[in-house]
Amino acid sequence: MSNASHSLRVAIVGAGPGGLASAMLLAREGIPVTLFESGPAVGGRTRTVHAPGGYKFDLGPTFFLYPRILKDIFEACGERLEDHVELRRLDPQYHLVFEGSGEMRATADLTRLEQEIARLAPADARNVRPFFDDNRAKLEAFRPILEQAFTSPADLVSPAMLAALPKLRPLSSVDGDLKRYFADPRVRLAFSFQTKYLGMSPFQCPSLFTILSFLEYEHGVYHPIGGCGAVSEAMAAVARKMGVDIRLDTPVDRILYDNGEAVGVEAGGETFAAGSIVVNGDFGHAMRRLVPEAMRPRWTNAKLDRAKLSCSTFMLYLGLEGDVGDLSHHTILLAKDYERNIREITEGILSDEPSIYVQHAGATDPTLAPQGHTSLYVLVPVPNLRCNIDWQKEAPRYRRLALDRLKLLGLGDIESRIRFERTVTPRGWQSEFSVFEGATFNLAHNLSQMLYFRPHNRFGRNVYLVGGGTHPGSGLPVIFEGARITARLLMEDRERRRAGWPQPEPGSEAIREAIS
Repeated sequence: MSNASHSLRVAIVGAGPGGLASAMLLAREGIPVTLFESGPAVGGRTRTVHAPGGYKFDLGPTFFLYPRILKDIFEACGERLEDHVELRRLDPQYHLVFEGSGEMRATADLTRLEQEIARLAPADARNVRPFFDDNRAKLEAFRPILEQAFTSPADLVSPAMLAALPKLRPLSSVDGDLKRYFADPRVRLAFSFQTKYLGMSPFQCPSLFTILSFLEYEHGVYHPIGGCGAVSEAMAAVARKMGVDIRLDTPVDRILYDNGEAVGVEAGGETFAAGSIVVNGDFGHAMRRLVPEAMRPRWTNAKLDRAKLSCSTFMLYLGLEGDVGDLSHHTILLAKDYERNIREITEGILSDEPSIYVQHAGATDPTLAPQGHTSLYVLVPVPNLRCNIDWQKEAPRYRRLALDRLKLLGLGDIESRIRFERTVTPRGWQSEFSVFEGATFNLAHNLSQMLYFRPHNRFGRNVYLVGGGTHPGSGLPVIFEGARITARLLMEDRERRRAGWPQPEPGSEAIREAIS
């Protein structure tokens, strides 16, 4: 395994967005890359599923935010994103339905947005622009931190961190921060339900994440024509063009070590030597499967069992005969008692009045269902598997409840028109898609699991992480930024090795454990 050509090769485990972006960036540097994907297609959960009857569904993410980072990655590889995928900006971005108390169509047109908010709370409409001004400054302050690799405790007091702290208000929650601008809880919900993208509660999520809603309004909510999988396929096409060897249906069984250094992977009964390994998989699952516990002293099995996780989701993918009227591309039904609904999820209770998100991509994209038919994606936030809910028993009841909740959105006649149906429960996320404890949004983004305290991009000797479970965190644009950090660290480490300099150590485990 000491062969020079093998030491140059990078093995990437998982062809999700982070793995694909890392492959592109490393191939750009002339590094030979082999990417192993256990499934039959690239994208991980960011792929488009083809179902019987001609229906197509996004499996996980259903839209793109802040495409600038992905455009930068394509340009760095000599390509233009728009030559490969059509990203269509949505207006309105989504339709919010506050159960029993009004509705709002979210738009990036600030005058129209103020008018929408004024119908709910006239006084709050005056604070929309000041809120955006504040978050524009917050994003600018936080961008250097997002782009920074947190490799030592000293990074927590870097000049960028110290400059940003006054704007980040780390001890406030998203909802608490929004109270400075909006008195009406419905308006606060309109700018805070986005914490669900992280699988977290707006009443607990750090106030930094008010930038999520700001990103939507400032930079747009986009639908890739053909579904989000079209972006993954475009990335794979560029990677292959650059010489990346993508091996589908090839799960990696473990990372191989020699004297504490990763030297390759075992996949499909074969051994593949590599000088560096990038892991792009669900963090909790990948660690237990791939990395011996002795090689991850800070993230032992016991630590993984104590880690705070996001919520899960109960999914319905429905192929319908006929249309669904004027249903918007994205519709969110916010439960009448939203705070109780969130509390129940946190406490492991299946809510009888949950919030529901519905994607009707056919409102924008006719390619996702046959003519005269409709593909519907229905998501209900629910507790993860640590709550010991018997999903074999509860799934039929919760399917019925979800269909009943859809009636509040005017979808009262759909059951007789269902021609394709697939359900994914938290148990299914774990068993079918290798999601640790069914926590679909990975590790929670509380302060004790962010920045330096999140799993590091440089995870061990010759092992690197990319994806929602490592710094900077979850969400497609953030994962793409993480790929840039990971690729940069890997290249720096190779330069050190080439120059004969000592390789960076993870740091004193005693110090790390004391901090975490």
